[in-house]
Amino acid sequence: MSEVHEHRLKRLKMRSMRRGIKEMDIILEAYADDTLHLMDDAELTLYDEMLNENDQDLYQWVTGQVAAPPRFSGLIGRISLQFQGSVL
Repeated sequence: MSEVHEHRLKRLKMRSMRRGIKEMDIILEAYADDTLHLMDDAELTLYDEMLNENDQDLYQWVTGQVAAPPRFSGLIGRISLQFQGSVL
C-alpha cells in the first residue's frame, strides 16, 4: 500500500527537523517548509533517500566543503542556494 501524500510530506518534514546535528535541523527544516509541497513524487523520493545520508556528509555537501554525489548534486545545490541566501 502506498503512503498518502499528506502523510509522506509530514514524515519528510519530521525527518528534516529531527536530524543528528542542529545545523542540519535548521537547514533542512527551512528547506522542507519552503519546498516539499512543490515537489513531485520523484523529487520526494530523492529527498527521502538523501535524508538517509549521514548528517556530517550532508553538512559538508550543503556548505560546499565536499562535492555531493552526482545523484544528489542538483538537490544539494538547491538546498545550498537557499541556505546561503538565508545566511547573507
